Amino acid sequence: MEKWQKDMQNCLKKPEEVAKKFPQIDLNSIREVTSIFPMRISPYYFDLIQNIDDPIFKQAIPDYREIMDYYGVPDPLSEEEQSPAACVVHRYPDRALLMVTNVCATYCRFCTRKRLIGKKTIRKEDIKKGMKYISETPSLREIIISGGDPLTFTDELLEEILKELRKINHIEVIRIGTRMPCTLPSRITPNLCKILKKYHPLYINTHFNHPMELTEEAEKALGMLADSGIPLGNQAVLLKGVNDDWKTLQELFKKLLKFRTKPYYLYQADLVEGTHHFRTPLGKGIEIMQKLQGNLSGMCIPKFVLDSPGGGGKIPISPRYIQRVLPEGIILKNYQGKTIFYPEINEREKMPVENIQLALDFEENKGEKRN
Repeated sequence: MEKWQKDMQNCLKKPEEVAKKFPQIDLNSIREVTSIFPMRISPYYFDLIQNIDDPIFKQAIPDYREIMDYYGVPDPLSEEEQSPAACVVHRYPDRALLMVTNVCATYCRFCTRKRLIGKKTIRKEDIKKGMKYISETPSLREIIISGGDPLTFTDELLEEILKELRKINHIEVIRIGTRMPCTLPSRITPNLCKILKKYHPLYINTHFNHPMELTEEAEKALGMLADSGIPLGNQAVLLKGVNDDWKTLQELFKKLLKFRTKPYYLYQADLVEGTHHFRTPLGKGIEIMQKLQGNLSGMCIPKFVLDSPGGGGKIPISPRYIQRVLPEGIILKNYQGKTIFYPEINEREKMPVENIQLALDFEENKGEKRN
């Protein structure tokens, strides 16, 4: 048995195991939460917790507010309505999600699939039904293997799924969504990398939310994947009290890029039942993105998106840089708040310089009146 498999067996699942390190926690409250939303924490991730209410503690340890949430709904993204076959979520025309497991090394307390994780078991027969749908739907060209965490599977089982997908002619790209480099980096082994290399083009999106998670072990795991020719992206979630300030995210994104992982998405937290205490106002995310622009290279900056309720898909949310659109061009504000004019293409005549200045003066004066 490999180290990562032993670690999976030794995951913390009982509140009493948390109390050994943090005797001041309210055991009865945590027991009540875990009777509805299960707990699982890898030994590695648990060891990263330095004190109660630090960014790792908040992501991993059950909180009584999870069962006092009157705002969230079990399936805000309508995944079940958009599931034409077992294990498949088909929302976009040319790509679909294949959910192969409901197990992770660590159950994130803000998980968008909180209704399923650690509860319902996905059977091998269900995965086969999902594969059948994928093989019979030629519009699909890209499959995201997700869960739970697909890297909780053994190498043999994971390769079986990859092999079956590669037999389908219209599937061009395979993506894997995993948090293992963050929560159990020992899972990234030479043998796993050897297997993954065989199924290019293959991409991995992982999930780090805070610089505390970017340890030497995480760097090694990400490096092994990158050395295998696998492009890496990171999907972070904006979480109240964890990473909802621009300095924290600036450090996270800079370090990710150093570890050869492109910051891909920053998600607004979903409207999931049991997660309301993690949600930030939309304006907070927009303010953070405005701060990051200009203070980070473009390679470091992810898209800030919300996954729209009702299964409407991802919608990019960004600061308002365009102030006015004129026939002559557009007036913008840069990250410093400076007004910029960018001329429109005009084949017949040049725009007089005085008109540009009038447009800029108008915008500046309008701003003064508003203030």
